[in-house]
Amino acid sequence: MDDESVGSGAVATASAVHHVGMSVANLDEALAFWENFLGIKARWRTVLNRPYLGEIIGIPGVSIRAAFVDLPGGVVLELLDYETPDREANPETTSNPGNVHLCLAVDDIDLAWKRAIGCGARPVRAEGPVDIDGGPNMGARGAYLRVHDVITLELFQRPVRH
Repeated sequence: MDDESVGSGAVATASAVHHVGMSVANLDEALAFWENFLGIKARWRTVLNRPYLGEIIGIPGVSIRAAFVDLPGGVVLELLDYETPDREANPETTSNPGNVHLCLAVDDIDLAWKRAIGCGARPVRAEGPVDIDGGPNMGARGAYLRVHDVITLELFQRPVRH
């Protein structure tokens, strides 16, 4: 962005979240978790290999096995299995710069936590969800779990307001 566009008064704002993309080592394994956990089938499976895609992501000639899963609230989860030879797994630690997690709001965190584990997730805290005791989410409950490819899934149960 050049200096002129920054000071021009024009503001580019987002209108909604369109999708969340996750690079995965094995599309079938990733889909097995999400379809079982969410209780729905993927909306669409395909191979993405059009030339424009390679231009957008900076990998000319790329081919990606992909699946699209509808998340609650209208956001799409895009699972991407890049067919490239130089892929490396990310480290598990959530404090590493560039690490991203997906947070899903749930009505019953204990039930969702147990379901996620039953679908193959590993809890970060074996004892289960934690009560949030301060800040704007005081009274809420939260939990981190590791799903396929050490991706972090956060479950969040909103506080009960009286």
